Amino acid sequence: MNHHVGIWIDFKKAVIVSAVPERIISMTLESDTGQPSPDGLPDDRYYDEILSQLGQPDALLIFGPGEAKLQLRERLSRSKTLSACLVGVETTDTLTDPQIVAKVRQHYGIASPGAGVNRSRTQ
Repeated sequence: MNHHVGIWIDFKKAVIVSAVPERIISMTLESDTGQPSPDGLPDDRYYDEILSQLGQPDALLIFGPGEAKLQLRERLSRSKTLSACLVGVETTDTLTDPQIVAKVRQHYGIASPGAGVNRSRTQ
C-alpha cells in the first residue's frame, strides 16, 4: 500500500496530510504542549507528537515557512525508518489547510479527491 505523507509545520502548528489509496486524511496538531522552552520555541513533545502520528509512511515531505521544518528533519534523522522515507524538505509560505492538502496531492501526483478529505484537530 502506498502511504505518502506531507507535513506543513511552523512553531505554532503542524498539518499532517496522509495520502493512502482513495483517501486523504488531514490532521492539525497545535504546539501548545504546556510550558514553552526558555527560547520561546516548542519543546520536544511537539516534535515527538508529530512523529508519533506518522506511522510507517513510504514517502515523507516536510514543508513550511521557517526553521521548524529543519528542527523536525533533525528529529527525524534519529529514526532510521523515518529518515529513509524522507523525500524532501521545502520552504513555503504560510498556507491554508486546503492549500496544504493541494500541495501534498501535487507533490505525489494524486488526482482530485476520490473519497474526500477527513480532518481532525488535536491540541
